Amino acid sequence: MADTRYVVLLRGINLGKARQVAMPRLREVLTGRGHEAVRTHLRSGNVLLDSPLDEGALAADVRAVIEQEFGFEVPVVVRTAAEVAAVVAGDPFESLATDPARYLVTFLQEPPPPDKVDALPTADGGDYLVRGRELYLWLPDGIQNTPLAAWKWDRLLGIPGTARNWNTVTKLAELAR
Repeated sequence: MADTRYVVLLRGINLGKARQVAMPRLREVLTGRGHEAVRTHLRSGNVLLDSPLDEGALAADVRAVIEQEFGFEVPVVVRTAAEVAAVVAGDPFESLATDPARYLVTFLQEPPPPDKVDALPTADGGDYLVRGRELYLWLPDGIQNTPLAAWKWDRLLGIPGTARNWNTVTKLAELAR
């Protein structure tokens, strides 16, 4: 079976002094586990690699590597390069989002239940859209000043995820090609 190009997104690492993951060491360990063309982007937990594993097995492998090597659990979300390219190509806020730093995509581990999506409140000071396994958030006044950014999305949707701004999303799509 041919390897698949993946984007692996780690949640909540390298924020302050806690939960530090050294990117060079992570690349080394993942390569040692048989993944190929391992590359990281920024320190916020963006990994690109080729692997013969399916998405679930890859997420489990990366979680295990981080726990063994760095001593703590990290939520991991995996997308294929094609899926990340589709997120960019299908940009629902292309004409609305004028600042890519204020436009976030939260990559969810799985699609949220439709009843949870239907029960979401009306947006206040921004806009959002849940499509498949992605939550798109347009925060025109910025993350700190838009009430929508403070919503507890994990609880509202019942699914954990990890967010990246549009600059990072488009760069990951480019690097994954």
